[in-house]
Parts: sequence; C-alpha cells; structure tokens
Amino acid sequence: MARYTGADCKRCRREKVKLFLKGSKCDGPKCPIESRPYPPGEHGRGRTKESEYSLQMREKQKCARIYGVLEKQFRGYYQEANRLTGRTGENLLRILESRLDNVVYRAGFAKSRDMARQLVRHGHFLVNGEKVNIPSYRVAPSSVIDLRPSSHDLTPFIVASAELGERPVPAWMEVVGSKMRILVHSLPERSVIDTQVQEQLIVEFYSK
Repeated sequence: MARYTGADCKRCRREKVKLFLKGSKCDGPKCPIESRPYPPGEHGRGRTKESEYSLQMREKQKCARIYGVLEKQFRGYYQEANRLTGRTGENLLRILESRLDNVVYRAGFAKSRDMARQLVRHGHFLVNGEKVNIPSYRVAPSSVIDLRPSSHDLTPFIVASAELGERPVPAWMEVVGSKMRILVHSLPERSVIDTQVQEQLIVEFYSK
C-alpha cells in the first residue's frame, strides 16, 4: 500500500501552516514552522508570488496532507463528492471526516491522524461489533466504534483514556470514555468542520 515516508514537518512548512501531523510536537516550541515559517529548500524564502493555479494546487495538497490521503485516492473522493447532491467541496470534506482513522483521531484516541491510522491497521477497533483494520473505512450515522477489550490495557490507550477531554470532540460524535466507545450521531456539516482549507479552490483545481 502506497504511503508518504518523508518528513512530516517539511509538509507543514511547504504549506506555510501547521497541519498537526506530529501530535503534541505541533503545539510545542520544537515545531519547525515556529522557527522556519517558510517552505523548505534552497529557494524557500524567495517564493513570494504564486499563480492562481498554484494557489489551487497548494490548497488541494494541504487538504490531502491533513487527512493523510495520496493523490489517486483523493481524486477518487473528489469524483464521488462531485456525483453527490449539494456542494462538491462540502461533500468532499464530509467524506474525509467520515474515514475511520479521522474519527479515531477526532475522538482523542490518538495524538495524530498518522497514529490513528496505525492503530486502526493493527486491528484495535470494532465498528458495530465487527473488527475493522482499514483506515479509509467510512463510518455512517449511528455507527458505534469500540476499542477491542484486549486493547484496553495497552499503553497508548491508557494514556488516551487519561487525556480524554483535553481536545474538543466534534458535535457530530460522542465519546463514552468509561467504555472507550465512540458514537457517531451524524456526518458533519461544513459549519462544524474546523479543517482550515478553502474547499472551493480544490473544486476549481479539479474543474480545469
């Protein structure tokens, strides 16, 4: 399975904004974008003016990198969003938010989406009672995600349980900390998705 293996912090610097790919490091003084808020590379500081196409492409890249999706899969999500009723950009974000790895991250069970993706791949979660180890699995309204009983005593989940509540949980889901359970009440509207992207630029990029 294809995946990005480069430096996460370079991706944040390239987009000139924190993508929160490294968990707690992104909130601390060691975050490279704090000391080097410009794109990496020899000419990073000299890049000032960008074309309309470049801005659209950068917005697409930023969104894909936030959710940890590579180009082929991201394009597939866009094409699916374009077929749905409603605004394509909002449909796209709703699809990305419904990924199981994102739901695990949003619930506070993992410090980053990369970590959530790894935990899902290792088979630690049940969706409606069935083991699911596919990070891109899409949850539906009324889905119930449980941590497997055998995983409760593992260090990552002991830490996560102690830290639940430190990060706000989106209104469209509910976390039952005592059971390490996530209840998905609905899929989110754009107004409650805090991902800092201009989805209309992504629509314009793929519409060319």
